[in-house]
Amino acid sequence: MLADRKIRHLLGQIAGITGIFLLILVLLAVLKCPALCMAAVSAVMAAAILAAVYRYFREQEKILENAAEKIREYLSGNHEARIPCDDEGSLCRLFHEVNSLAAVLNAHAESEGSAKRFLKNTLSDISHQFKTPLAALNIYNGLLLEEAADLPEIREFAALSEQELDRIETLVQNLLKITKLDSGTLVMEKAIENVSEMMEAIEKHFAFQADREGKNLSFSGDDTAVLFCDRSWIIEAISNLVQNAFDHTREGDSIQLRWQALPLAVRIVVKDTGRGIHPEDLYYIFKRFYRSRFSKDTRGIGLGLPLAKAIVEAHSGAIEVDSTLGAGTAFTIIFPESGIPTKL
Repeated sequence: MLADRKIRHLLGQIAGITGIFLLILVLLAVLKCPALCMAAVSAVMAAAILAAVYRYFREQEKILENAAEKIREYLSGNHEARIPCDDEGSLCRLFHEVNSLAAVLNAHAESEGSAKRFLKNTLSDISHQFKTPLAALNIYNGLLLEEAADLPEIREFAALSEQELDRIETLVQNLLKITKLDSGTLVMEKAIENVSEMMEAIEKHFAFQADREGKNLSFSGDDTAVLFCDRSWIIEAISNLVQNAFDHTREGDSIQLRWQALPLAVRIVVKDTGRGIHPEDLYYIFKRFYRSRFSKDTRGIGLGLPLAKAIVEAHSGAIEVDSTLGAGTAFTIIFPESGIPTKL
């Protein structure tokens, strides 16, 4: 404690004041002054000591207020903010440790930023390297189909090959998307979007598939509902849920998409009248590459639902599922506060 210069100074002041007033009291006692006079001198001495103590704690309070302001400044984004600590004592040692912590956090942030940039560039390179051979294989497969016009077995083989190539391309793209979301290298370009307009784009995308498979597709909701979101990613998430509904319904089944603006949220529901999800699988459906032993789906790769969940959560939303085996499934998405930033 005595290593602190200000504490030493305070103790010195108290000792000096006490010594001076003790001498005065001794002098008054020698002169046989009245007790009232000596009491008055004692009161003045106590007041002087209290004043010295008050000045000390007032200075300490100002130092702490300045330190708190520097910490708030750091938390607000100024990572160069530091607490002045040029003195001695335990408080300055604490400030020095806080400054050291800030420096360590800055170093970690810079290291993490470099890692994210490296990962982003690596993912971009991987994506490019995959696209080139896949495009070439699709071309070769197309040529094979043309050359095998009169060879049914070869045409069947080429058609199956094309399906598998599409699966590989979808798998690679979904893996890259999920990795970008997980690593934080993906920057969401958010804006206020009308939900009905986004749902209309999804409906147009699936209209032909619904007609071809003989399934009833219906979209309806609140035309005034809006979201602060990345349009392309929200469409991607909802489309994955709709595609999942297509994969688990039969001819004549219905797929419904409903949305509603609530007082403090926007709710989107994708519901189907398909086969439903076995109770044993409900806990695992958002796990990557999970395939149920009860599922008859041979086209899915187990990434559509995890990707949809990752996108929804990247928009501060939540997704839940309710399913009855043999009766259908409903996915409900809730985006709180309508996804719109507010100004206080």
